[in-house]
Amino acid sequence: MSQESVSFRITRSTEDLAQTIHALSHRLVRLEQRFAALELSVQGLEVQPSVSDEERTSLSHVERLLQDCRSLLALDGDLTSESPYSPVGLDDDQALAA
Repeated sequence: MSQESVSFRITRSTEDLAQTIHALSHRLVRLEQRFAALELSVQGLEVQPSVSDEERTSLSHVERLLQDCRSLLALDGDLTSESPYSPVGLDDDQALAA
């Protein structure tokens, strides 16, 4: 083998290695950027919005109102089956039609 041939092969291999290293370094940079973006999004998900005392009080009042409404609806459901306003002698279907 001639010395020029060996030198050409070494140069060519060196250029190929340089291109490969360059491509890998760009890929690594992109992966690091994606990883950083994922970390930021995970941290954003972990942050819980703080609830003020006023909001907490308001929510407890809403919860209380919901409980009151549910209890009224439950009572209303019980009363409609034994309603004093339904006509005497009619069953429930006839009373509803009347």
